[in-house]
Amino acid sequence: MKVCAVAASLTLFVSAAPVFAQQPPAGQARPAQTAPAQPPAQAAPAPMPQQPPAPFPAGAKVAFFNPQIVFQASAEGKTALTRVQALTQKKQTENAAKNKALQDAQAKLQGQGGVLNDAARAQLEKDIEKQTVDGQRFQQDAQAEINELQQELQTEFQKKLLPVIQQIAQEKGLQILFSAADAGLIWAEPGLDLTLEVVKKMDTGAAKPPATPKQ
Repeated sequence: MKVCAVAASLTLFVSAAPVFAQQPPAGQARPAQTAPAQPPAQAAPAPMPQQPPAPFPAGAKVAFFNPQIVFQASAEGKTALTRVQALTQKKQTENAAKNKALQDAQAKLQGQGGVLNDAARAQLEKDIEKQTVDGQRFQQDAQAEINELQQELQTEFQKKLLPVIQQIAQEKGLQILFSAADAGLIWAEPGLDLTLEVVKKMDTGAAKPPATPKQ
């Protein structure tokens, strides 16, 4: 029997919001900041089922699982999230230091600009403009680096997830395995939910590469 396991494109990192606030154009004064930028607000994680999974209905050919829960609950997904959060925090700390240096320079220009000679004032204004441009570039590069890491980890996770769901589908004789997050699922028999089984197999490394079809 041919088994068709449908692996939808999964958006596993729940927040795509920018990590950094938008910078003003170069040469334009930036508003004072009293604290470093905070991490973007994320959607509430999908709740893990609290009850033991219901028995899988005998003879069922269709089932589903929640990829977001698998990502959040599996050891592999937690490690990926930790890596992204660590990089994000590192870039935010570096950005806060750059913000502080720029604010100090702006405060100096505002407070001492009237007593500086023309050359010193011009140099300070030039330094502020350069710091502003450098800050914009840093934020753009940092955001791109974070996005790249997210995409890399998501791709790696999906590569490890696919053989798991293929094996489960084969073991249960399924014809279709849906992603609950992408299939527009409104209601289904609870026993058709294989999310916890996918998490368990991911964490135990019990999945085997799918068998090569005979010619």
